[in-house]
Amino acid sequence: MGGDRLLGFTIPGRAARGRVVRLGPTLNEILAAHAYPEPVARLVAEALVLTAMLGSLFRPDDGQMTVQAKGEGGPIRLLVADWRQGELRGYASQDLDRRYPPVEEGRSAGLEAMLGTGYLAITLDQTASAERYQGIVALGGDTLEASAQGYFADSEQLPTLVRLSARRGADGRWTAGGLIVQHLPRAEEGAARLHVDGEREDWAHVEALAATVTGDELTDPALPLETLLWRLFNEDEVRVLPDVALSRGCRCSVAHIRSVLEQFPEEERVGMRNAEGVIAVDCEFCSRQFLLAL
Repeated sequence: MGGDRLLGFTIPGRAARGRVVRLGPTLNEILAAHAYPEPVARLVAEALVLTAMLGSLFRPDDGQMTVQAKGEGGPIRLLVADWRQGELRGYASQDLDRRYPPVEEGRSAGLEAMLGTGYLAITLDQTASAERYQGIVALGGDTLEASAQGYFADSEQLPTLVRLSARRGADGRWTAGGLIVQHLPRAEEGAARLHVDGEREDWAHVEALAATVTGDELTDPALPLETLLWRLFNEDEVRVLPDVALSRGCRCSVAHIRSVLEQFPEEERVGMRNAEGVIAVDCEFCSRQFLLAL
């Protein structure tokens, strides 16, 4: 309790699967690298939760999952979070010339007010092959969870419920949590398509129960995730998968950056050097600058 946890689960009798996650120490470590205003920190926290759930759901062992929201006309230009084998990182690029909308304490600012018009992109990269998949939908709804559900409705056509929540405690530290539940595709466990009446009823049952989850439950560090799943789905058998380890995983390092720069021709590296012959590289994720004499 009180730490970073991610559980996968299935409800075999209802042909459903899902993930539930809570972030604490890892979230605060990521946010500590930036002096975000509260509305931005909240949105970054929700993006990290969403990315953790999708990464575990679609790329549990290898490859990378990236969630990116890009907008125009709001105080946030770009929101990015990615996952690789349980390692999370994320950041928001701000337009400092624009003001943030007034928000009540503990509430999220509207997505349109924060990003303006734009799109949500979810990208799956494989490391072992050239396979790459990306789905893009217009930013819809007033929250990130609404846009995520719109993505699944438009791109995946997979019945999905997403819930995200983040809160800052009196001590200034953040906790965030999320729940995603999906109807299993036909290829999994022989489940029928939703045009079958029984399958529609099963999904309606699961969706109705999952929708009762509250933001306080998702972000309560004293509430074990197993207990939360029992509260929601005790009418059915729920099979819980082993915990997934979570951590902050910015992959910047001198060695990595050097190896990337060495792939550029010398004539291009000449244009990158400053007057002292040093190449400066900024990492937006961890807010660090690397200086290399190369």
